[in-house]
Amino acid sequence: MSWSILVLSGVLEAVWATALGRSEGFSKPVPTAVFGVALVASMAGLAYAMRDLPVGTAYAVWGGIGAVLTVA
Repeated sequence: MSWSILVLSGVLEAVWATALGRSEGFSKPVPTAVFGVALVASMAGLAYAMRDLPVGTAYAVWGGIGAVLTVA
């Protein structure tokens, strides 16, 4: 269960990173709202996954997924 939450959180990291760029300095309301919701959900999922997984492993997987998807 923790792994699936972690993967979803990594996907949400890519969502909030993309929305941050599209918000144009938080001047566009829809991308700004997507950024806020995805950020909170991503961090909450990472925190939940770290209850069962080592911190270093969880962060590496979360960051790796987010980085790859953001670039793609």
